[in-house]
Amino acid sequence: TNEIAYTFALPSPARYTGAAMKSVVVGTAGHIDHGKTALVRALTGIDTDRLQEEKRRGITIDLGFAHLELPGAEGGLRLGFVDVPGHERFVRNMLAGIGGIDLVLLVIAADEAIKPQTREHFDICRLLSISRGITVLTKADLVDAETLAVARLEVEELLRGSFLDTARAPMVAVSAKTGAGLDELRRALAEVAAGVASRDSQALPRLPVDRVFTMKGFGTVTTGTLISGTIRKEDELEVFPSGKRVRVRGVQVHGESTDRATAGQRTALNLAGVTTDELARGMMLAPPGCFSATQVVDVRLTLLPTARRLKNRDRVHLYAYSAETIATVRLWDQMRLDAGHTALARLTLDAPLQLLPGDRLIVRQFSPVVTIGGGVVADAHPLRARSARAELSEFLSAMLDGTPEEMIRRRIARRLGGGCTHEDLQRETGWAPRLLQATLAKLVEAGSIRQVGGILVDAAFWNSVLAGLPTLVGKSLAANRLRQGVHKEELRAPRTHPAIFDAALAELIKLRKLEVSGELVRLPGRGVELKDDETAAQKMIEDAFARAGLAVPALKDVLAGLQVDRARAQKIVTLLLRDRVLVKISEELVFHQYALAELRTQVAALKAKSPNMDVGRFKALTGVSRKYAIPLLEYLDRERVTRRVGDERVIL
Repeated sequence: TNEIAYTFALPSPARYTGAAMKSVVVGTAGHIDHGKTALVRALTGIDTDRLQEEKRRGITIDLGFAHLELPGAEGGLRLGFVDVPGHERFVRNMLAGIGGIDLVLLVIAADEAIKPQTREHFDICRLLSISRGITVLTKADLVDAETLAVARLEVEELLRGSFLDTARAPMVAVSAKTGAGLDELRRALAEVAAGVASRDSQALPRLPVDRVFTMKGFGTVTTGTLISGTIRKEDELEVFPSGKRVRVRGVQVHGESTDRATAGQRTALNLAGVTTDELARGMMLAPPGCFSATQVVDVRLTLLPTARRLKNRDRVHLYAYSAETIATVRLWDQMRLDAGHTALARLTLDAPLQLLPGDRLIVRQFSPVVTIGGGVVADAHPLRARSARAELSEFLSAMLDGTPEEMIRRRIARRLGGGCTHEDLQRETGWAPRLLQATLAKLVEAGSIRQVGGILVDAAFWNSVLAGLPTLVGKSLAANRLRQGVHKEELRAPRTHPAIFDAALAELIKLRKLEVSGELVRLPGRGVELKDDETAAQKMIEDAFARAGLAVPALKDVLAGLQVDRARAQKIVTLLLRDRVLVKISEELVFHQYALAELRTQVAALKAKSPNMDVGRFKALTGVSRKYAIPLLEYLDRERVTRRVGDERVIL
């Protein structure tokens, strides 16, 4: 079996030079028994049928893997082959391997030509936006020249206008049995693979798991096609969707141990901290804390021309890389999607998957299970739809077709006052930190976004807050002239992040458009305006407490004698307390500031005679009863004029 190749020995620099050799993943596609496995074996010398059942039945049931090195520019090419099953019962296994490939070999037997899985596999490749490939007519030794020519014409008709159109992609006739055409195929592979764009090895790594097994002496091993980034020995990774943390004990690329695997390579990882029971095909390995799994994704969905009409709320089988689950389709602007058409849709998944914008999906009918379409993820972490459908459609279109700056600006803007962090954007986009930082720097420089501490906010929203707060304060105070100010929490919109509100308030204070006293916000230079009867009431209250000294009347008795209503009287008292004209030392007692200042002077003078005093001596000093003496002494303690020690006070 292929597992024998995984030895996890020391790296072999004599053979593996991954830094110089370009890695390209090649997938096979085609109908059952059209010679996919035999073709890969003829090219590489590796039998990808590793299961006993496959050898007994003579068909491919699960994914098989092989590799081949070809000469090429800058160190050559290393091709990793993913051989997929062709039987209709195993299309789900085929989908687990085809998602991460760079180019496809569409294999069609010359003696049978186009068959049902030929069409289905071809449709799947187009839906996944695979852009490069080679059509291989196998078993050419079994037909004469005329039959081969007819097969070519039939295949050309199928492929016309597609990425495999023979006007732009090679078609090669071969015989795995005799070897005819294999050299031509190798040359075509080298030419097409050389034109494949290299995957970004600097991006955050993601490895969809397609196989898990235990290897004696090493433990848990998992394999997959590294679709982005770089994974190194001793790296810590997170398993999605479970959240399990694992450590990379060893790395192999095409059966040879190395210190790292880079994007585009068939990769095997020896993992510590996890058992095979905790891993399965369909899981994703990625750096910890950078991503999160999702069960709701917004996509652009396209149905095949041969598909049955898809209705709103239909359930479908969904496939993404090596994962599969059931999804419920919600069409955004229509109740049904006709064959051959495209629409924006929200998919609610039965099981969480780790997905990012740009990831490709395949959908198959719920029953009978046949491929009906595919899509591309626009938003893997959609917010609750508070906006109109037209606005949502505009946002999703920008996520699919916009510039990097537009994508990031809109992601920040859609949160309004909630703002977002660098971590939020990285989780939603999957971009490498360097790309995200560069994009944000452009937006900040252009004035499109503002950075408030660690929070990013849309500049238009920020400006609306700066313009709106003074207006809101002015309207609130105009509606109630006796208000001292508007409480901060009353001004902050429910969905505005506290850091954004505080920063906007600080900016307005700096610009002298607002002023703050404690938790109250008011317009600068705008005190409380009193009517004549309110001014008279204010003077009466102040005079009543000033005359009383320390033997003050009850506040309710003073208010009862005023000519204004009780609500306005209470607000006048609040103004006097705010300005420290009156001081409230308990729930029952209010004193004039002059009386308390005189008391502090008396106590300070007493210290020259004796540093201590008790309640009796305090009553004799002030001439007040115990009703006033105890609250006043507690007030002096709070003000650090005295300190209680037992039944006495020490004068400080």
